[in-house]
Amino acid sequence: MIKTPTLSEIQNFKGKYPRQLWSLFFSEMWERFSFYGMRGMLAYFMVQQLLMRDDEAQLQYGATQAFVYAFTFIGGLLADKILGFRKSLVWGALLMILGSIILATNPKAFFFVGIGFTIVGTGFFKPNISTMVGQLYKDNDSRRDAGFSMFYAGINLGAMLGGYLCVWIGKSYSWNLAFGLAAIVMTISLVTFLITKKQLGPIGLMPQRFDESGAPIPMRRWREVSVYLLSLAVIPLIVFMVAHTRYTDWFMYLIGPATLVYLLFEMTRYSAAENKKLAAALVFILSSIVFWAFFEQSGGSLALFAANNLHDTFFGLRLDPNGVNNSSNALFVILFAPLLGLGWLWLAKHRREPNTVVKFGLGFLFLGLSFFILYTTRFFANEAGLTSLEIFTLAYFVMTFAELCLSPIGLSIMTKLSPKPLQGVMMGMWFLASAYGQYVAGILGAGMALVHDNATQSEKLISYTQGYQNLAIYALVMGLILIVASKGIKRLMQEVK
Repeated sequence: MIKTPTLSEIQNFKGKYPRQLWSLFFSEMWERFSFYGMRGMLAYFMVQQLLMRDDEAQLQYGATQAFVYAFTFIGGLLADKILGFRKSLVWGALLMILGSIILATNPKAFFFVGIGFTIVGTGFFKPNISTMVGQLYKDNDSRRDAGFSMFYAGINLGAMLGGYLCVWIGKSYSWNLAFGLAAIVMTISLVTFLITKKQLGPIGLMPQRFDESGAPIPMRRWREVSVYLLSLAVIPLIVFMVAHTRYTDWFMYLIGPATLVYLLFEMTRYSAAENKKLAAALVFILSSIVFWAFFEQSGGSLALFAANNLHDTFFGLRLDPNGVNNSSNALFVILFAPLLGLGWLWLAKHRREPNTVVKFGLGFLFLGLSFFILYTTRFFANEAGLTSLEIFTLAYFVMTFAELCLSPIGLSIMTKLSPKPLQGVMMGMWFLASAYGQYVAGILGAGMALVHDNATQSEKLISYTQGYQNLAIYALVMGLILIVASKGIKRLMQEVK
């Protein structure tokens, strides 16, 4: 019989990684396989199988991804207050499996129903497994970054495999089989967690409250059941809002300004020094909306560009262009994230490491360069409107460095700049910024698409690459603004690095 370890025994592990990390690593890897496999199929499937126009498909893709990230905040909040991380993860996995099975049964008839289940399921799963990884370490443990780096590698390994295989299977064999594969690997993720969860000791259990004498107060069962029932009840509403994106527009028009007004109200309770830090946090939040709106073209306009306008050979090797679109970024992250980390350490040792604001600015500069490379693909196209898969992949190589400059520091800087009572709100705003980025990505992609049905491949190539040139210019300008303004923003941040 396996002995349940105490929190102290878990956190006082020997070596570089706690053994519990590996079970969470593989659970997350298979979940990301499922998620990125599904994500990589959405826009293509909507155009090719549901016969939507390019612009319509991209708007619905943006709405889907926006709700995924919005529910990530809600799922984390419910785990904190009621379910605990373990039960939240299991419930999310079950919903994702059910959504994939629904899609595998009849993807055309039940497309939006299956998507609704996966949206809510991802919201319960994604934020809570990452939190459990953090709890494997003491607050001051220097090995924490190495653990998260390894966990991050698992995320990208799953994204790379799922991103390529699912869309390739769908296009080459059967969409039922492709969505079924997402269900199978999600089941593997859940089984892996259930088999190994005892190793986690007290980590991830339901939150415990205590009375005045210190005695534990039992959690009322109805609160847990109500979360399950309400999450099921909201799925039809999500299905309706994703299928009819004008209602998603209303939701996004309301939730962002309302959250901002609430934050401004909360800021009246804090000192001028604390409000300066919160103002700096808002700069990062608003910048991230723009960044993700551009970066997340990968699941929308770039997916359709890959399907319509790319050759299927990479230096003589036959590859599926959509598979390359879905998986190349994850592959480059696996290969180059450790090298960039060593580069930051070398610069820090020589006191030349750029501050957080400059890193954000560099992220935009890399992003602008990657979209300029995408623009240049028009000069390598043949008369049929097909262009170089190699140049397209080079753009993703550069785009990966944009992500690595910005993405890893976002959550960390929110906690550093926020007063403790507001950290939950600020983390929620960071996730909400990701939701807005996904939403705007759909709008931008739809704006690049030619809406008339008889557009040739060459016309689509010109339309999309013109849009990428515009994004390149905007990203470069944004990067330069952040770098020029870095000293002023740094003053708002005060002692925070």
